[in-house]
Amino acid sequence: MRLALYQPDIPQNTGAAMRLAACLGIGLDVIEPCGFVLDDRRLRRAAMDYLDALDWRRHASWENFLAARAADAAPGRLVLLTVRAATPYADFAFDRDDTLLMGRESAGVPDAVRARADAALRVPMATGMRSINVALAAAMVLGEALRQTQGFPEGNG
Repeated sequence: MRLALYQPDIPQNTGAAMRLAACLGIGLDVIEPCGFVLDDRRLRRAAMDYLDALDWRRHASWENFLAARAADAAPGRLVLLTVRAATPYADFAFDRDDTLLMGRESAGVPDAVRARADAALRVPMATGMRSINVALAAAMVLGEALRQTQGFPEGNG
């Protein structure tokens, strides 16, 4: 399983996603351009000392990300998390090789990116709420995906 961040805007959220991925033993893809310098000190502070344990890849563009997936022998499904989806994430059957794609904090993903996703899921929220923080939404959905696929790491911290 992997987590992918599409053109993230906020370094602290990217750092939190890096720490999440490292702690859960999953890979992370960062699809640029980012709304900040990727080696920003705020990102390093949020990721802390977890970067050395992280399997992560930087992609210069959406097209480069797609090319890297195409080169993979079994890239798995691309599962978009978006407030515009009809399917709640808890109603979805995850696979071990899924990549969970998170959109930009400020704008989500463009329609062309949405069209490439194999599935689109949402986190149910109270009426009138706009969105959940992207790192928190990633943690919620990733937790369910790992639970379903028995993919949690065996270590005890």
